[in-house]
Amino acid sequence: MLNPELRTRLLQYYPALADMPAAELDALLANALLVPLPNGAVVFDENQPCQGFPMLLSGSIRVIKAAPNGRELQLYRVSPGESCILTSSCLLGHTRYQARGIAEQPLEMVLLPAPSFHILVGNHEAFRNYVFHLFSDRLTDLMQLVSAVAFQKLDQRLAALLIAKASPLFMTHQALADELGSAREIVSRLLKGFAEQGWVKLAREQIEVTDKAALKRFAEL
Repeated sequence: MLNPELRTRLLQYYPALADMPAAELDALLANALLVPLPNGAVVFDENQPCQGFPMLLSGSIRVIKAAPNGRELQLYRVSPGESCILTSSCLLGHTRYQARGIAEQPLEMVLLPAPSFHILVGNHEAFRNYVFHLFSDRLTDLMQLVSAVAFQKLDQRLAALLIAKASPLFMTHQALADELGSAREIVSRLLKGFAEQGWVKLAREQIEVTDKAALKRFAEL
């Protein structure tokens, strides 16, 4: 059973649960677990069975698809108030994970057992709508990712990523490469080219966008 403080935080981030009668919600949360994880911890991995439905209270999860050669492609992130559609899919389809989830920073999550998740989806319209609304949003994001990977050159995708993030960006070249599904050496070379054009300034684990308009024009070519 979650203590009152955790229950309050959970309902703030997941208000769809607040529509339920208190006694029914208590019964569903009776076996829920508070799971703290450190930065870099593997939340779930490929081919693992799904243990339950995670509801984040703090931190974030980075969901990636890894290749046998070690290259990674970021699919999406999960923040407090959001759900992991891969987990929802595994629970609804009774399948194993097809990607990996990694804690991007220290996090806390409430893990809802699979039977409780199925009761919520089956019996409570507000929660069911919440889950499928996020399915729709994530599917749109994933289609945009597929389009970018298939039809945009890596240098254009890097330019678009730099525009989307706050400047200065405190991030390693390896982290950028992981997010783009590329190799660090390639990203470093592209960043050096951007710097030579005067579009960015590079420092140790820091990138400052100095000509956002030029990057935007390049990304949209």
